[in-house]
Amino acid sequence: METVSEKQDTGQVGWIREQIAAERRELAEVFSAFTPEQWNSPTLCEGWRVREVAAHMGSGFRRSTAAMVLELARSGGHVHRMADRLARRDAAALTERELAAALADHADHPWRPPVGGRIAALAHDVVHGLDITVPLGLPLRLPTARTAALLAGVSAPTLRFFGARIDGVRLRATDTAWSYGKGPLLVEGRAEHLLLVAYGRRVPAGLLAGPGAERFTLGG
Repeated sequence: METVSEKQDTGQVGWIREQIAAERRELAEVFSAFTPEQWNSPTLCEGWRVREVAAHMGSGFRRSTAAMVLELARSGGHVHRMADRLARRDAAALTERELAAALADHADHPWRPPVGGRIAALAHDVVHGLDITVPLGLPLRLPTARTAALLAGVSAPTLRFFGARIDGVRLRATDTAWSYGKGPLLVEGRAEHLLLVAYGRRVPAGLLAGPGAERFTLGG
C-alpha cells in the first residue's frame, strides 16, 4: 500500500510536471509575438540576445543524451562553453517561429539538467524566461506558487553553483512570505526579481530596493 509520504511525493512530481508544461506553453505564446527587434535584444545572459537564450532553452529537446555527451567532449568538458556554442549555432539555423514553437511543441518533454531533477528543469525554464522578459520590460506573469516553489530551493550550494554572491545581504520578497540570508544589508523586491538574483543575475535599475540593491543592479 502506498504511504502518505509516497502519495505526497507523487503529487509533488505531478505538480512540477504541470508547471513545466505550463511555463513552456506560456513562454511560447510570449515569444511568438516578438518583433524582429525584440528577438535581437540583449538579455540578462551576458553575450546572448533573445534568440540565443530561446535556442538554448530548446537545446535539450533537439539532441539526445548521447549527442549532448559528444558535444560536451568537443567542448573540452566545459558545460558553459558547450551551451554557448550550441545556442549560437541553433539561433543562426532556426527561424524565429521555430524557436518559439520548440517550447510549446515540447511542453511535456522529460528533459532535465544533469543535476537537480525536475525542479531544476522548471527553474531552467523560468529563469531563462525571466532573462528575456525582464530586460524587455514585459508584464509580470509568473504565478506566485511557481515562483515560491523555486525560491524554496534556494540554498548555499545553489547560490555557489550560479555564482550568486549574497554575503552580508538579506533578501526579502515584497509580494510573498520569503526571505533568505542574515546579513546587515537588506535587498527587497518582487519574488521573481529576487529569484534572478539567487541565480547570479543583475537586474535592471528600479526593480530592487534597500541598501544592498546596487550590488545586484545592472550598471551598479
